[in-house]
Amino acid sequence: MSETLINIRERIDFLGKAINHHRFCYYILDNPEISDSEFDKLYQELTELEAKHPDLISPNSPTQSVGYNPSTDFRSIKHQRPMLSLDNATSIEDIAHYLQKINKNISGSDNFNKFCYLTELKIDGLSLSLIYEHGQLIQGLTRGNGSYGEDITLNVKTIKTIPKTLKISTIEDLPQNIEVRGEVFMPVSSFNNLNEGLIANGQKPFANPRNASSGSIRQKDPKLTLKRNLAFFAYFLYDNDKPLSHHFDQTQQLDILQKLGFLVEPNYKLCQNLSEIESFCNHWDEARFNLDYQTDGLVIKLNNAQFWEEVGSTTHSPRWAIAYKFPPQQAFTILESIDFEIGRTGVVTPVANLHPVTLAGSVVKRATLHNYDQIKRLDIRLGDTVIIEKAGEVIPAIVSVDLSKRLAAAQPVEYPQYCPSCNSELRQLDNDVAYRCVNYYACPSQKLRRLEHFVSREAMNIEGLGVSLLKKLLDAHLINSPVDIYKLTQANLLSIERMGLKSAGNILVNIEKSKENDLSRLIFALGIRHVGLNTANLLANYFKTLPNLAKAKIDELEAIEGVGPIIAQAIVNYFSDPHNIQLIDDLESIAVNTKNIELNLPNSGKLNQKSFVLTGQLQSLTRLAASELIKASGGIFKDSLSSKTDYLVVGENPGSKLLKAQKLGIMILDETQFKELVNDGA
Repeated sequence: MSETLINIRERIDFLGKAINHHRFCYYILDNPEISDSEFDKLYQELTELEAKHPDLISPNSPTQSVGYNPSTDFRSIKHQRPMLSLDNATSIEDIAHYLQKINKNISGSDNFNKFCYLTELKIDGLSLSLIYEHGQLIQGLTRGNGSYGEDITLNVKTIKTIPKTLKISTIEDLPQNIEVRGEVFMPVSSFNNLNEGLIANGQKPFANPRNASSGSIRQKDPKLTLKRNLAFFAYFLYDNDKPLSHHFDQTQQLDILQKLGFLVEPNYKLCQNLSEIESFCNHWDEARFNLDYQTDGLVIKLNNAQFWEEVGSTTHSPRWAIAYKFPPQQAFTILESIDFEIGRTGVVTPVANLHPVTLAGSVVKRATLHNYDQIKRLDIRLGDTVIIEKAGEVIPAIVSVDLSKRLAAAQPVEYPQYCPSCNSELRQLDNDVAYRCVNYYACPSQKLRRLEHFVSREAMNIEGLGVSLLKKLLDAHLINSPVDIYKLTQANLLSIERMGLKSAGNILVNIEKSKENDLSRLIFALGIRHVGLNTANLLANYFKTLPNLAKAKIDELEAIEGVGPIIAQAIVNYFSDPHNIQLIDDLESIAVNTKNIELNLPNSGKLNQKSFVLTGQLQSLTRLAASELIKASGGIFKDSLSSKTDYLVVGENPGSKLLKAQKLGIMILDETQFKELVNDGA
């Protein structure tokens, strides 16, 4: 294989892993790390490379699936028909190319004035599938991975704009059993009210309405979903066998949906040609900020639905529709000063203070500069005129400097040599690009950020202990480490200004409840460098107790699939520090759970050290339950296949492991055969 082809394979592999990571952050964690436009660039590059090198396409490539596997918090159910995503257009030229392809497929002509196109706003929310039988709402599913979605029926029924019973329709031949698809979202006004309440209670606010709606629809308690004031726009109608669009054009579908009691996004327009579509795009690029809901682009659909089947679909998206993403909003402003903030691991992050400027519907005053290398790359100076961009309409970033407006006296930014919080020396460790404060235990900023991480939703999930309250408790010398949180009393909390009796009581209840969290949460809460949620789960499942993990050696850690040498070294470094060993002892002494929560399974050796790998969705067992069943029966559970694997257990919607197992001659079991094997022995 040539060196060039090897490089292309490596790039495709890198892009696939990066896209899957960002999909996980977006769909499952509701915490995107990059903007939509940055994600789209990665996806577009992968698509183009795979188109040029189809032999390098992996069955596990993100281009071969939609979204991300459903979260395990809700029951996973297969969609009656896949919920596809849409291809993206980033320019009017892309839209013109899309129209040309449609006309060529239908008529063999490039004359794209022949058909009508429904152009509507693309709501920045969460796609839902609603199932109605005889006019009654019986099921609500998220998109999930496109094939399987999360069953959130109880939460869906709390949304006021989703009818529980369809209105009596006069439309002839409308099936009794239908599926309605649309977008659930949080109005901007509701989002602002929600965040104000969270901040007032000392809780971390949501980053944007999309994250807030996704988090709200997945609440375990439907009463909490009800309080979030979500809304829903419907845009699609199916019967049990095939799309109703075979009978009704898209505009007719929207009319039917309204007659059935649904709201549809009201600003759609039937366009006759490219010029009208372009005019619609240009208008809403500015006008969207006057709406009470967020839109990140437009959806353009061939309105003549009788041709949809002829135009067809890929495994990823229909060819008769495309999404147009609005270009990122940019503005000019002045860099007034730079703050240097210290994070929980001591990393220094420069944050630009800007002359206030309105961008994408809100006033921007601050933007991150990431690190010293970014400052040098931009050659940014105080007083510079800078161009800022609100990536994904949420995160402000400085993208460049207008050098033509630079003042003659402008001086380069001096990066601090000492910590702005504790005045300790800042250093670069192990060729790291970041500068750090090495005064780990005494630095006030690091203490605060570590405590903020410890109580966060993904970690110990102690509601009510927001960063503002934590700072007040630190300043009052009531807490100094995570252990002190569990020693707080009602009197301690009531001594804090504006703290009420009810709020103090709720916080104490939440603190006590957090003692029962699973070990994986505690490991993540400790804030060990490079140890995220997934790694914390791996460590909890392998070591079973926190003391066991604390005694682990480098080679033992590296033997765990998913734990590389950098993570292993970081873990050993953490537990070689006497402060951290003392922290573990103290947590155990106050009854914080430091053990993995095991399933109550009989221990036997019937599987006799046979190795098992799982792929696909099992119907009667979660992945965790199946892995624990294997271990309790004397087997070995692994994440990846090799020639030494004994069995591959296959559920619905299996991935590339199935093909690999067939090539390797590995014994393949369906769910029933697997359960019989466990019951009878190997």
